[in-house]
Amino acid sequence: MSPARMAKLESGVRVVLAFNEALNRHDVTGMMQLMSDDCIFENTNPAPDGTLYKGKETVTRFWQDFFRESPHAHIEIEEIFGLGNRCVMRWRYDWMETSGKKGHVRGVDIYKIKEGLISEKLSYVKG
Repeated sequence: MSPARMAKLESGVRVVLAFNEALNRHDVTGMMQLMSDDCIFENTNPAPDGTLYKGKETVTRFWQDFFRESPHAHIEIEEIFGLGNRCVMRWRYDWMETSGKKGHVRGVDIYKIKEGLISEKLSYVKG
């Protein structure tokens, strides 16, 4: 594999890592700087298909509402790899309910990278 192709693969993973770092800071502006204007986000809820959000403005509103409702949200990366314009991240999502009870789920996100930005984030969860 050529060095240029290898660098392109690694750049997709770097974009997703930067997105996750912004997510854990609850920095919606930082997250959205890494998503394309025509981005789509497929949430895990409600089962079995989740909700599809299209466009930067709609996805931004989702994350703003999400962090308002889940102020302790945190995603721990368990594994991440990229191939072509795709990146797959296995994760653990931890939260705290208003009662103080902690919870978590594990899942996978499949990302599509277009021109150095995330154009798709498809989320799947165990259970």
